[in-house]
Amino acid sequence: MDVNAMKKMMALLTALLLAFQAALPVVYAEENGADSLGITAPSAILMEASTGTVVLEKNAHEKLPPASVTKIMTLLLIFDTISQGKIHLDDTVTTSEYAASMGGSQVFLEAGETQSVDTMIKCISVASANDASVAMAEYVAGTEPLFVEMMNERAKGLGMNDTHFVNCCGLDTEGHVTSAYDIALMSRELITKYPQIHNYSTIWMENITHTTKRGTEEFGLTNTNKLIRQYPYATGLKTGSTSLAKFCVSATAEKDGIELIAVIMAAPDPKGRFADATALLNYGYAKCTLYRDTDELPQVTVPVRGGVEEEAAGEYAGSFSYLSTTGQDLTDMKKKWYAKTEIEAPVEKGQQIGKLVYYLDGQELGKIEIVAAKAVDRADYLHYVKKGFGYWLL
Repeated sequence: MDVNAMKKMMALLTALLLAFQAALPVVYAEENGADSLGITAPSAILMEASTGTVVLEKNAHEKLPPASVTKIMTLLLIFDTISQGKIHLDDTVTTSEYAASMGGSQVFLEAGETQSVDTMIKCISVASANDASVAMAEYVAGTEPLFVEMMNERAKGLGMNDTHFVNCCGLDTEGHVTSAYDIALMSRELITKYPQIHNYSTIWMENITHTTKRGTEEFGLTNTNKLIRQYPYATGLKTGSTSLAKFCVSATAEKDGIELIAVIMAAPDPKGRFADATALLNYGYAKCTLYRDTDELPQVTVPVRGGVEEEAAGEYAGSFSYLSTTGQDLTDMKKKWYAKTEIEAPVEKGQQIGKLVYYLDGQELGKIEIVAAKAVDRADYLHYVKKGFGYWLL
């Protein structure tokens, strides 16, 4: 081998060695971090809800059957439809023969039986009812297949790239898969956009009334999520188990203003999934500190050149939160405002005119865009004539 070839070979080997060494800490942090907590499930993740920060993960993108944890997406679409004004909590839903025929976990709805949307949500959230899930899917979309199309479209919009839904309730079906990471994403969307879900997911026991041709009969619901009784900060969210999926849970909890999501997939037994979820949540609350900017932020205006108005008023496009897992002192957070010295008309509503940047120890951690609160049109000749005439009258 000549000298040049030898140099190229040594350079390649050095690069590979450096890449391997750089990769080692990442693998250790992700795999051994979860294993050191005694997480027995093959796939798990811990996410903070307000920021979406992944605190800890283990094979979080592995595609696995989710069982009834699927119903998080079903509930999300139900609440989407309510928020759009298309359905209401006091609407009456009629159970079809197909919905009544669902196996697995159910509340034994009969064909033709009616329940309110509110009760159906309760049956899905508390008792993981497949019959209620299908009845609501049909009420929202007309048919379950059309509802499943909505589920997959919503999943795509959330960036759930490991997910494909085939049904609305999580019964084992070929190709019906998701990942711990994707479950965390849809859980986060549900609890942050519709926090009223906790009014249902925290119910331990409650009765519903079946009204059929045989008369009325009370039926007891008991929450499938044992953490509601066993973990003091638990707020939900959904369990699931089938022969293929084994034992899964998306567990949500809130303590000291920090809301965490712990997802466990394919645990070998029901106690194991709750033990794993508890270990993740305890780890998160021991490690995490959350900064939320709750100050009243000042009004920002920017001069407009050539506009019908001299200034464009700004508004803040969102809020800022930052999660630390390293024990940083977040009370030292600094804020700095930046605004354009002048902008030229026309100005569109939502056009960026500045930003608010957050710093800690001199390092930028995040920002909020400041955008125009309303449009400012370009001034025409007539505008200046009217303006001049107004001055003359003075």
